[in-house]
Amino acid sequence: MSYADGMAALHLEMPGRIPRTEYSAERHWPLVRAVTGLTVDDHSSPAAQSLASEAFIRAWNYDLVWSTLIGRSALDAMRTDMGHAVYEAGGGDFRGQLHSPFQDPADVLAFDPWQVYGAQDSAKLTAAFEAHYGEQCRRYPEAVNMTGIYITLFSGLIEIFGWEMLLLGAGTDPAGFGRVADRYASWIQQYFDALADADVPVVMVHDDIVWTSGPMLHPDWYRQFVFPNYKKLLQPLRESGKKILFTSDGTYTMFVDDIAAAGVHGFVLEPTTDMQYIADTYGQTHIIVGNADTRILLSGTKDEIRAEVARCLDIGRDCPGFFLAVGNHIPANTPVENALYYNEVYESLSRR
Repeated sequence: MSYADGMAALHLEMPGRIPRTEYSAERHWPLVRAVTGLTVDDHSSPAAQSLASEAFIRAWNYDLVWSTLIGRSALDAMRTDMGHAVYEAGGGDFRGQLHSPFQDPADVLAFDPWQVYGAQDSAKLTAAFEAHYGEQCRRYPEAVNMTGIYITLFSGLIEIFGWEMLLLGAGTDPAGFGRVADRYASWIQQYFDALADADVPVVMVHDDIVWTSGPMLHPDWYRQFVFPNYKKLLQPLRESGKKILFTSDGTYTMFVDDIAAAGVHGFVLEPTTDMQYIADTYGQTHIIVGNADTRILLSGTKDEIRAEVARCLDIGRDCPGFFLAVGNHIPANTPVENALYYNEVYESLSRR
């Protein structure tokens, strides 16, 4: 059972097969067609796409379905529109428009989310988290589901200011920008408090704190203004007994210990973060979700794909909370035959 294996791994109980999850593979329509036999593409109705995605997730036996509820729309009262690059097949997700309500670093450093977004209704937020979790369970009853927060701290600041203004504000006055981060953390705390009150067992905390090349700002800034706030945000979740998974894109190896100390139960990581270090240091105490390299699925040979899956499974095999996943995604331009072979190799090697 997918759910049983997923829950066993989340509780560090070493299921007999290594469980897995994926991100957005269920919207790679040629792959979905090949796996499910359903006729679906980027022009299909949302209902048809949803049914096909659900069938794909069952066929590929996701043990865990990644999901969050609170994202950029919570910041719509004042945020930067950075546009969107092409990701989905057909390019329907492309947006070229760019707009920012912030004109200079002084605007960034003066920003107060309490004044702009205000206080939230805790009971309504808690009900929304429970409803989102319930809908996920309805759609994917054979997997472990979750709800959570995408705009935890740094990701929230990215959405609000956009990259240019964020970096200008932080570069102009790092301490002043740290005070902005503190104000944002105090505002987003109300979402974490409401999530703690929700009757959900697993939560995702997402925060893109690094690039592939590493931190955007000096590591000392993170240790002064990010990780102490993480501890405050996560404390009510821990007290409520929830399993807390943390996701960041990019290379966060240098911050793994800081993130663990903040109180998370598991790490979701891309291929550039050192999974071997996490396994060696936290493999018996924490959940690990990762980290096959999507670039190898995109352009590698069968031998290279097999070697990459074997690398991940060899690292994670003795870690009771390990899930295999391709990081960051299996995008729409991944050759179908490569994705199918990846799954074939995983299934052949997943037994412990």
